[in-house]
Amino acid sequence: MKKVLVVLTNVTRYANTNDATGLWLGEATEFVDELTQAGLAVDYVSPKGGFVPLDPRSMSYTDANSLAIYESATFQRKALTQSLRPDQIVPTDYQAIYYTGGHGVMWDFPHNQALQDLTRQIYDQGGFVASVCHGIAGLLNVRDDQGNYLIAGKTVTGFTQAEEILAGKRRVVPFLNQKVAEAHGATFRKKRAYKSFAVRDHQLITGQNPFSARAVGKLLVQGINESGH
Repeated sequence: MKKVLVVLTNVTRYANTNDATGLWLGEATEFVDELTQAGLAVDYVSPKGGFVPLDPRSMSYTDANSLAIYESATFQRKALTQSLRPDQIVPTDYQAIYYTGGHGVMWDFPHNQALQDLTRQIYDQGGFVASVCHGIAGLLNVRDDQGNYLIAGKTVTGFTQAEEILAGKRRVVPFLNQKVAEAHGATFRKKRAYKSFAVRDHQLITGQNPFSARAVGKLLVQGINESGH
C-alpha cells in the first residue's frame, strides 16, 4: 500500500529570538486523522530528521481526535522524536507529500533541496503535492524539469499577509508566503482570516491556515480515490 509523506519542521524558535515555535500540532494531527479514517498510512520526514518541536501556542487549538493522535506512542516516536531524514525516503513509496506549518517552517523548508527533489519526484510520478498554512513555504521554490516553478500557473492558498499581521509576526518572518507565491507565478486565493479554506488544482492541494488541515486532508483523500492509486 502506498503512503502519504508528512513533512515537519525542526526549527525551535523564531530566528534571532528566544520565542518558541515549531510544528503547529493540529496541522499534522487533524490531517492525519482524515487520512487514517480513509485507511491511508503516513510517514513523517523533517529536513534534519529526528526531533520535531511543537509550537506551544498550537496546544490551545486541539480536539479530542488530535489529542488522541498526539498521545499515541506511534506519533510520538515517528513524528516527534524519530522523524525520517529526506535521504531515507524512497519517493515511489508515496502517492502524496504534505507540508505542515507552524512558523518554524519559514526557515527550514524553503531552500531544502532534498525535500524539493522528493516533491518533484512524487509529483512527476502522478502523486499529489499538498500543504497547509505556512507549509506552502516548502512548495515556493520547487521547480519542474524545465526549471519552471511548480506553482507557476497554479491556483494556491496559504497563510496570508493579513493573517501574518493578525498573528503579530509580520516583522519576524523572513518573507511573506503570499507575495512569493504570486511572484513565482501562482494565483493566490484566500478567504476570511482564520476560516477553513482549501483549494485543489489538479495534483496540487493547499490550505490557507491552521483551521484548514482537515479540508486539505479531505481533498487529498478524494483525489487519491479518484486517481485509483
